[in-house]
Amino acid sequence: MQPHAHNESRTGFRPLPASLYSSTALEASPRLLGQTLVRRTEIGEIRSRIVETESYGGVEDKGSHAYGGRRTSRTEIIFSAGGPAYIYLIYGMYHCLNVVTGEKDNPQAVLIRAVEPLTEEDERRMRFFRKIKSKKIADLSGGPGKLCKALDIDKSLNGCRLTVPTSPLYLEAGEDPSGLEIVCGPRINIDYAEEYAAKPWRFFIKDHPYVSINDKANPPKPFYL
Repeated sequence: MQPHAHNESRTGFRPLPASLYSSTALEASPRLLGQTLVRRTEIGEIRSRIVETESYGGVEDKGSHAYGGRRTSRTEIIFSAGGPAYIYLIYGMYHCLNVVTGEKDNPQAVLIRAVEPLTEEDERRMRFFRKIKSKKIADLSGGPGKLCKALDIDKSLNGCRLTVPTSPLYLEAGEDPSGLEIVCGPRINIDYAEEYAAKPWRFFIKDHPYVSINDKANPPKPFYL
């Protein structure tokens, strides 16, 4: 567990800048690192630190659900102005949480790939929902499906306003990402995206134990805000 100076305070909402939500996914993705994801659950509040993200932006991105301007009942939320959560199911069993950013009608979304609990109590509550005994910490919330299980996130929270502290799921300011050692590399499991598969649009904190995948075939490169 890595201690952080701001962990102790669980009161007093610190909003993320509005400019982050209005920016493109590619701009927002590294800036979401170090920020705090808050989930209110039946067993109490869970606070976690975002340590890995992926950018999916614009109708030209072949990795995006909105590629080519595809608007369906599922993807319509991505065409909203920045601020809501976009939650979908993959393989019929795993939920994925995305932060919608950008201007209305310009589909932008940042996939949250990994988080770490801020305190031992947060970790205990996450383990309650994950129902795992593994001591390997990446197994707790190192991966989009794992973190959604650990935070009890499902499609009932799709469209949830992440900017509103009374929401059951919201974001607040944590660390200044410019002070983090950020690296980037290709996104995970999107071979179908053709020339967009190799874009270095996955961002994470270097050597962080909660990061989901160590892609040895594509060593990460430094990224500077």
